[in-house]
Amino acid sequence: MSLGSAPVLAEPVVIAALGDSLTHGYGLPQGDGFVPQLSAWLKEAGVEVELQNAGVSGDTTQGGLARVDWTLGPDVDAMIVALGGNDVLRGIDPALSKANLAGILEAAAIADVDVLLVGMTAPNNFGVEYKAAFDSMYGTLAAEFDVALAPDFFAGLRDVPTNQLATVMQPDGIHPNKDGVVRIVEVLGPYVQILAAKIE
Repeated sequence: MSLGSAPVLAEPVVIAALGDSLTHGYGLPQGDGFVPQLSAWLKEAGVEVELQNAGVSGDTTQGGLARVDWTLGPDVDAMIVALGGNDVLRGIDPALSKANLAGILEAAAIADVDVLLVGMTAPNNFGVEYKAAFDSMYGTLAAEFDVALAPDFFAGLRDVPTNQLATVMQPDGIHPNKDGVVRIVEVLGPYVQILAAKIE
């Protein structure tokens, strides 16, 4: 029997999750954060995926752009991009955030890596024009770079009544708790499942 006839085991799809504290799992025990819970969701769905946690707490779109080339290692097949929340917290001009995200998507295109862009939404703190410019940039970029779009990272929490948000959020009111992440993953999981299926 020659070595050439031995069965070849297919390697799992490798997806890097480029993001901030929401991706990193800030304030949560290991295993309860976004990446571990998403990994478990995908496994239960029968999807063989290796997720790399490239989330850095406090990161802005500029920080993501600065490390995207490092994130796009030779083994990475696809990338989830979930950035922008800290840009809003700092009141960064949406035009700059959009340019940074465009740079990230350009780097992914050059590396021939499929992307799922995950949108964020701005509060009304900086006015209607700021919110409109920020919220719309994700859809615009997804169309421009022909990448998949999950419009809202927090979509899984939008139906939680205001007086019950404490049941899905950490005390800071910014980061989801374990139960909140469960709900977020239930909505975003299918997007990642489709992303993984695109990889040959």
